[in-house]
Amino acid sequence: MKFSVLKLKNYEVHSITTVAGEKKNANIATWVMQSGMKGSFLSVALYKVDYTIELVRQSGILNVNLLSVEQANLINKLGRKSGRNSNKFKNLPYAIDERGCPYLLDAIGYIACHVHDTADSGDHEIFTCRVLKQIALHPERQPLTYHYLKQKGILR
Repeated sequence: MKFSVLKLKNYEVHSITTVAGEKKNANIATWVMQSGMKGSFLSVALYKVDYTIELVRQSGILNVNLLSVEQANLINKLGRKSGRNSNKFKNLPYAIDERGCPYLLDAIGYIACHVHDTADSGDHEIFTCRVLKQIALHPERQPLTYHYLKQKGILR
């Protein structure tokens, strides 16, 4: 039996929101990490077949929204269906930043980013992003994590 040490990591859960022209989308992402001193850069792994990655490639902008445990229901809404065929923002509290990019109003906070570079990572693509600003919306809330989702039976 194979053992995966990576399954022991407790990743925080984010929603990546983006816009390209009139199209906007949101997804779920756990592979986000600070990759520059003082929070100047983030690296975000996006699944290559997702609609979100298409829009990020077109516009070069995204917001990284740190989700709270109160937002666990967004796993199904944002992570298990495509934005190509549905409006993921319907009945979802959000606003638009000065770049025209959506962010989630109920998130702990969001990080506005501009894509600096990309790298192939097998079934994902890594976007190294320059952090433009960090906005705290609900810093008192508890971050949603991979272990929390497994504990609640939302993930296998």
